[in-house]
Amino acid sequence: MTDTHNRTISANAPTGLSGGFEWVDLEEIKLDDDAVHLAPADFALKRQILPIAKEGSVLVVAIGSPQALEAVDELGVLIQMPTRAVLASPGSIREKIEEIFLEKILSGIPGQADDSSLSDLDDTTDLADLQKMAGETAVVQMVNLIFAQAVRDGASDVHIEPYEREVKVRYRVDGMLRDVLNPPKRMHAAIVSRIKILGEMNIAERRLPQDGRIRITIAGRSIDVRVSIVPTVFGERAVMRILDKGTAMLGLEELGMRPDTLARFRQMIRIPYGVILATGPTGSGKSTTLYASLQEIWSPTTNILTIEDPVEYQVPGISQIQVRPQIGLTFANGLRSIVRQDPDIIMVGEIRDYETAEIAIHAALTGHLVFSTLHTNDAPGAVTRLLDMGVEPYLVASSLIGAVAQRLVRRVCPFCSEPDNPRPETLEAIGITPADWSGDPPFRRGRGCDRCQQTGYKGRQGLYELFPVDERIRRLTVERASSTVLKEHATAHLEMRTLFGDGRLAVLDGKTTPEEVLRVCQREAF
Repeated sequence: MTDTHNRTISANAPTGLSGGFEWVDLEEIKLDDDAVHLAPADFALKRQILPIAKEGSVLVVAIGSPQALEAVDELGVLIQMPTRAVLASPGSIREKIEEIFLEKILSGIPGQADDSSLSDLDDTTDLADLQKMAGETAVVQMVNLIFAQAVRDGASDVHIEPYEREVKVRYRVDGMLRDVLNPPKRMHAAIVSRIKILGEMNIAERRLPQDGRIRITIAGRSIDVRVSIVPTVFGERAVMRILDKGTAMLGLEELGMRPDTLARFRQMIRIPYGVILATGPTGSGKSTTLYASLQEIWSPTTNILTIEDPVEYQVPGISQIQVRPQIGLTFANGLRSIVRQDPDIIMVGEIRDYETAEIAIHAALTGHLVFSTLHTNDAPGAVTRLLDMGVEPYLVASSLIGAVAQRLVRRVCPFCSEPDNPRPETLEAIGITPADWSGDPPFRRGRGCDRCQQTGYKGRQGLYELFPVDERIRRLTVERASSTVLKEHATAHLEMRTLFGDGRLAVLDGKTTPEEVLRVCQREAF
């Protein structure tokens, strides 16, 4: 191997990992292209091993752990060549494999002009043809590519959208959709059929919406995919929610709450009984906050049960129930049964109607701590939403401990972050003036790099509005005061920081940009 390679061997090897193997840093060495492409793309992706160099007649292969030695031996038999294994970071191996081999797979998929093996599908195509076409190598590789690249890019959702003359595959990364692939139009129906087979759906039904679930393993990570398919004018549209168990379960400290908000929220969730609500639009991280809260207060002496639609992540030590309306297991019916299971803490995935709200509140009044979510614009709006559902004001006043509203903003990419001078009118729009800082301006912006796909943003953090309930709030609730009145009291007397105010501090900390705060939060008067 080269001198460059030798300099990176074992110098930075993690303690206790080498076990007699050499260690290589894949970020520091130049890969031998001839060696890399000796491994079949499918084999490298599946087994997560990477040829990196040739030493005479011996192929040097990077592995993430000694457990992959069997795959190295199989590769040697496959290509009829002696092999030698070296250790490298599993994450670096995964990134290099996907970077090199995904494009190779994609380039091998036939284009629209020569895609003779995939004929058009219509409503008269029989089941046998659908199954055959969904099993075509090109289709299988395309679907594998879509999933693998989505996980690699950190996408939360995958959209497969058919139009008159094209098909778009878009990923939602950090809350924003972006175009990724344009598969040949002829492949569209076969790709959707393949997804239906994986999700155990009816591939012959193309006139009605269908939902399914796929469980896959990509690069050693267990991934759940929630699938929704609906018919459109130009074919079936598929949206897949990626539920990555390896990255989902965050603790409260990782959510991005400011220290003062986190301290007050921790006090709130340790109250023994009452209702705590997380509010915000779809995709704002409400469920993640509730999961983090449950992990925070779990102990061997507590009995925690949840009822959810769907159960997105399995939490150790917590009993979780999946809503099944088709057999009569609704939130309300399930909640009635949960109360008879001697719970200490209950989580209801969402309060959608009066019946569920009433049962949840009565559970809180009888000594249980109840967590749930609501769709409202701000935290005080949770009170008026419950009243609009028909819940009696005195029940809301007696049971509600507090509510937390949240939004997710994209963070400035740490790899290409640089000082920034936003326009004065943009700063004024979020209430920032020169008096808010001393010295150099604290603002940061990402210029765009490969790690953030040239967006300038990488990852997200929450903005939080914590609304505690005191005696005055209870009296205002009984009087059916508006959410505006509740908000004014909370900001003036309960130290409630609004979503916009939290965003303003995040900008002053250099964590996000004014444009991001304006994108996700309503403007407020200052």
